[in-house]
Amino acid sequence: MPYSPTSSSSSISSTPRPATTTSTTAATADPMHSWWESISRARSRILALNSLLPPDPSSSLSLSSLADSDQPALSFLSSLDAYSLFSSAISAPSSGSGSDPLCQWLYETYLSADPHLRLIVLSFVPLLTGIYLSRIHSLESTYAPSLAGFEAVLLAIYSTEVKSRAGKPVLAQIPDLSQPSLYHSPRNKQQRPTKPRPLVGILSAPLEPQLAVKSTKRPIIVGVALDCYFRQISQMPSWSKVELCKYAAAWAGQDCVCKNKFDAENGAGYFLEGSNLSNGFDQNGHGNGELELKGVRIPLAWEVLQPLLRILGHCLLGPLCAQDVKDAASVAVRRLYARGSHDLLPQAILATQSLIRLDNRARETAQVAAATSTPSNATTPSKAKKPEVLLVSK
Repeated sequence: MPYSPTSSSSSISSTPRPATTTSTTAATADPMHSWWESISRARSRILALNSLLPPDPSSSLSLSSLADSDQPALSFLSSLDAYSLFSSAISAPSSGSGSDPLCQWLYETYLSADPHLRLIVLSFVPLLTGIYLSRIHSLESTYAPSLAGFEAVLLAIYSTEVKSRAGKPVLAQIPDLSQPSLYHSPRNKQQRPTKPRPLVGILSAPLEPQLAVKSTKRPIIVGVALDCYFRQISQMPSWSKVELCKYAAAWAGQDCVCKNKFDAENGAGYFLEGSNLSNGFDQNGHGNGELELKGVRIPLAWEVLQPLLRILGHCLLGPLCAQDVKDAASVAVRRLYARGSHDLLPQAILATQSLIRLDNRARETAQVAAATSTPSNATTPSKAKKPEVLLVSK
């Protein structure tokens, strides 16, 4: 996602001298000047957040120490304690209103257009969308407070993306498979080569500016926020990905036996009844207990489901994803498969079946690799080494 520069001529030294275009451009494009400006901006934003979060006596986290680091924004992004402290505060029952200071902080931080600060806001997209959608579609939503603060943050992300796309759709080019392959069907020498015409598919239609989150526009606004999260997912911390998987599993609905139907039909034993993951447990050998699901069942429009499946695909197959991320994504994908089967959604069924196949294949490959490896056994006695004979001249 492109970011617009925020430097201006007002940041140049105010020493009286003849101003020239060359000196102004050099000062503005100075890497050290831009670096220090980014550090100062991130430090001020984190220190501003320090006064908004309630103190936690059980945590040794110091936001001031994160702000004083060489990379304040990235230090905050990689801190689980900082994420947990912000998460518990934004999850309060009274959060999300138009006067919520945390929502205002997220809104202003994202509009700062600093790439690293935007990563912080995007890391909270699973939490924001999870709380927002769950409250909107909850049976008690009529008694819930205003969620204008959450909607303001989502609109900030959406409006930035509208400006970035400039009224153009997101396209995908697919090779024309009707044309013969040059490597498999050699053409006649006298035949003139024809240029293949790629097929163009629309992944996302042009975005329209929105001033409010209407019920008819809510899926596309939330979907754009999830899409922005997906494009930066390689820089997102693992706990943020697990958060999204938990909400995705809860959005799919109740835990019915249909989630294991596809595995049973294809002979995959990882998610059959009685296995750890089928019951929602974390299969990492530590016995962490049942996977806590968050949120409630919600309507899953394709505008939301499409970027959601892309995120889950990364969580399942990303080479650097932790095992708890992959396990949480596995549970979510199978619940979404059951939801698609109940709702008779062909796109959801085909997409989730593909992800389940890839997940099973990856787990089978890992299992075979673990079985064929021959690690050294610590209990096997080793041969005693012969004593070294040192030749000493007399």
